[in-house]
Amino acid sequence: MNAQTLEQLVMLWMVNDIPARMVFAGKRWRVTDMPTRIRDSIWSVPIEKPHPLYGWRFQGTDDAGESYVFDVYKGERGWPVHNTYA
Repeated sequence: MNAQTLEQLVMLWMVNDIPARMVFAGKRWRVTDMPTRIRDSIWSVPIEKPHPLYGWRFQGTDDAGESYVFDVYKGERGWPVHNTYA
C-alpha cells in the first residue's frame, strides 16, 4: 500500500455525523466502506490544545471506480486530507 501525506482541504458531507461523500482533487468521492473514527494518538500533525485532534479513515470511490483510503481530520478551517493510500 502506498501512502501519500497531504494537507489539502476537502468538502466533506456527513450523514448522522459519519462521512458519506466528499470533493477532493476536483473529483466527487463516495464513501464506500464503514468509516473508522481515529483519535489524536495516531496523527503526525500538531495537536491544538485544548481541542483534541480527531478524524476519520475511510475508502472513497470516484465516478470512474477508482478507490483510495483517506485519512481526514477536523482542522480550524475545515477537513484537511492528511494521508491517502492507494
